Amino acid sequence: MKKIKTALITGGGGLLGPQHAIALAKINFRVILIDLNKSKLLISKKKIEQEVLLADVRIFICDITNEKKLKSLNNELKKKDISIDVLINNAAMNPKMKKINTGSSGKVEDYNTGLLKKEINVSIIGSFLCCKIFGSVMASKKGGVIINIASDLAINAPDHAVYHKTDNIKNVKHFKPIGYSISKFGLIGLTKYLATYWARKKIRCNALIPGAVLNKQPAFLIKNVSKRIPMGRWANEKEYRKAIQFLATDASSYMTGQMLIIDGGRTTW
Repeated sequence: MKKIKTALITGGGGLLGPQHAIALAKINFRVILIDLNKSKLLISKKKIEQEVLLADVRIFICDITNEKKLKSLNNELKKKDISIDVLINNAAMNPKMKKINTGSSGKVEDYNTGLLKKEINVSIIGSFLCCKIFGSVMASKKGGVIINIASDLAINAPDHAVYHKTDNIKNVKHFKPIGYSISKFGLIGLTKYLATYWARKKIRCNALIPGAVLNKQPAFLIKNVSKRIPMGRWANEKEYRKAIQFLATDASSYMTGQMLIIDGGRTTW
């Protein structure tokens, strides 16, 4: 009997987490979603099962910054005879920017280092710990895939002018937090390091670089960013499914340590 492959997705209660899960459930993967928010996990589970009727979806509340809890989850999965074939590091902090008429925020000069540490702890430390624990299992059985979900802001700096209705940097008071860029750039380093480190264990590690995804953003922001995208629009949340399938399967069998950029052409300019 053919072995059922299992994918573990962090940040499973977010915007793209369930989309990654749907992509893999459609090609008969068992999917495991982990997050801190149970209600969001339940919503994600329902969304996946509505689209993929026979999907095998498991949800677990787990803090990826806590190594003991990750080890406990790994042991729980072992007891159920489940081993991870694909790890998708999707979890990240993306602090909401304040409304345009409320003071200022995100300025480097007074950026809260406590918040910076939290962002790095989730995106970089949390992703590393997941790789350490679940990647080690992959290494022991000699085979597996790690996909790090980065961002176009992992390879380009943000153009802060888009964050004001006038599209003029001189009027901007709310800047994209620097912690997001640092965290996403860090994921590229993690990707390249692990790709070379575990290649001998037949583990492939790549990064997906998505562009801006529509999610009820202000109309002026959508307009400003769209002007900077050759295709003239943002992505919808379903447009990365085929990319996930590609990276998770033998379709990308000779690809490791690389970035798959799907951003409507934004980083071409």
